[in-house]
Amino acid sequence: MNKLLNRPLKAFTLYALLVLACSIPVYYFIVDYIWRNELDEYNEIVRNRIESGLNKLSLDKEEWAQTIALWNKTQPGTKIEKSLFQESRSDSIYTIIRQKQSANDEDLERFRGLSSYIKVQGELYHLTIEINVEEAHETVFAIAAVTVLFFIILLAGFVILNRRIATQIWKPFHSTLDRLKSFDLNSQNNINLEKSDIQEFEQLNQALYQLIAKNISVFRQQKEFTENASHELQTPLAVLKSKIDLLMQNESLTESQSELIASLNIPLSRVSRINKNLLLLAKIENQQFSEGELVNMSELVNQNLDFLEEHLRARNNTVEMEICEHCYITANRSLVEIMLVNLLLNAIRHNYENGAIRIELTDKSLTISNTGTEPLISETLFKRFITSSTSTPSSGLGLAIVQEIAHRYDWKVDYHFINNFHQFSVLF
Repeated sequence: MNKLLNRPLKAFTLYALLVLACSIPVYYFIVDYIWRNELDEYNEIVRNRIESGLNKLSLDKEEWAQTIALWNKTQPGTKIEKSLFQESRSDSIYTIIRQKQSANDEDLERFRGLSSYIKVQGELYHLTIEINVEEAHETVFAIAAVTVLFFIILLAGFVILNRRIATQIWKPFHSTLDRLKSFDLNSQNNINLEKSDIQEFEQLNQALYQLIAKNISVFRQQKEFTENASHELQTPLAVLKSKIDLLMQNESLTESQSELIASLNIPLSRVSRINKNLLLLAKIENQQFSEGELVNMSELVNQNLDFLEEHLRARNNTVEMEICEHCYITANRSLVEIMLVNLLLNAIRHNYENGAIRIELTDKSLTISNTGTEPLISETLFKRFITSSTSTPSSGLGLAIVQEIAHRYDWKVDYHFINNFHQFSVLF
């Protein structure tokens, strides 16, 4: 993923590169145009000087012919010839590419020329003046090199400024992000965000304050409702169960009536179990359990396996254990036992007859695995009142309690389905 400030930096870099690249041919045509005009002016000045200088000489025809021949030999950039025309013609400017007369190599160069007709001693002569303009290319190459150099400097400046701006401007944003990551809704305390002199970040902070305050209020109301409802349901459930027990002891009941009353115990037991789990969750969230103590996990695992032996025999499940001796953790013993029992019951419930259960315990983790046919729905695995398997429905609170207990002690709970084994791990 790209950082936010890197996107405009890339756009600015490409834009600067495009502009600087386009500027090179513009520089070329501008410099070349100026250079050609300067050369044309220079050729015109040379032409006037040659004409006036030759007219000042007092030579006879023989001397004049020798002077013209000597001139053409000693002045390679100019050439004077007798005109074939009787009347003077207008000057013409041209550009030609050819090899230098004095060059030994075959490199071609560009020349700017002036073709003009001058009168010397009353006679018409054709004067040609040519000057090398290859220096224009060298100037353009120098401009291109300087442009590339400045582009590199510009790019380096962009990168340095981008990092410094990102560090300074985005500091409040990163501070807000870190505090949001560490925010715990169970604490029911509003978040304290760092103030910023940037309007957008301050608006973001105000929106987050309002959003978190609303969530805390809703969460508090939900917890209070769950806790109050669970407390209120305790008494009627206990009364209802006692009434059913009294009815079962009535000797005047027929067999069908007894079966009907006995069938009421199943949903009543489930409602009672859900109610107890909700009360337990409320107590965990409200931190009503005592502080931690040193808990011998090795001993606790063995004790609870003995407690659940009847459940294991009912499904004929075998247990494989790899437990370290004298593994200790610091936590509330009751909560750890509840978490362990829920994980073991979950392994039995989602197992099949003649299946296997594996228990691995180290100083850093507890892993309980059981055989299975298909993976559980991991997206809803630890959510309340949502069963993770369609084949073995339950109240959907057992794993939620495990997650809540782990969250209390900053433990991590993981689920994987590997080689037809459901694997639940608690990392201490």
